[in-house]
Amino acid sequence: MDFQSKIALVTGSGRGIGRAIALHFASHGADVVVNFFRNRAPAEETAQEIQKLGRRALLVKADVGDLDDLNRLFDEIEKEFGGLDILVHNAASGYNRPAMEQKPKGWEWTMNINARALLFAAQRAVPLMEKRGGGKIVSISSPGSGRVLPDYVVVGASKAALESLTRYLGVELITKKINVNAVSPGVVKTDALNYFASMGNQDRILQEFVKQVPAGRLITPEEIAEVVAFLCTPAADMIVGQIIAVDGGYMLPISK
Repeated sequence: MDFQSKIALVTGSGRGIGRAIALHFASHGADVVVNFFRNRAPAEETAQEIQKLGRRALLVKADVGDLDDLNRLFDEIEKEFGGLDILVHNAASGYNRPAMEQKPKGWEWTMNINARALLFAAQRAVPLMEKRGGGKIVSISSPGSGRVLPDYVVVGASKAALESLTRYLGVELITKKINVNAVSPGVVKTDALNYFASMGNQDRILQEFVKQVPAGRLITPEEIAEVVAFLCTPAADMIVGQIIAVDGGYMLPISK
């Protein structure tokens, strides 16, 4: 994969999947906009790693769920680079509670970051991509968009909205030579998963996750990054509005 002279924005790229995606693009020649909201230190580390690879890194603190912050993020990209080739909407948040315990604030927070941000980021990204002859937009979704996961109602609804936006944007923007797709990871081995597992018997919990994956292991952030990157290559020019599952078969069996 060759991303020489490409400019990529990866939201929520300080840690986990976002970090892996940002570093993957940089390792293949792209300059990268590293976005974070709360945790500056890991985002700075990501930016430093990108610079060690010989690429430019623009570090921007912005809450993509806030429209003023989102617009400021794109203002900084336009000022620094003048254009954009790739937008990866990875930033996500949410309140995991039963449906009957959800509150309006949690709904709005989750929807704004996970779904609304894609629509309005696309509106800002498109003119920057048109300057460069087209572009690619990829979002990170979740199996909870279509399956019922414990206490996942608001996040699941936001990811379902994200996938719907992916289809609508895909059809509308392909006329501008901009591909829009999404990747839906299964159980990914990240710090967040390790933290969750640390709340109980870590080895046992991780083993239970692995048992549910027909491929027999967890997915790595780097494997997600590979698929995201592929969707941003010319080889994927005819993939439009699709949700690509990368889960080792996790969502296929009804039960095991």
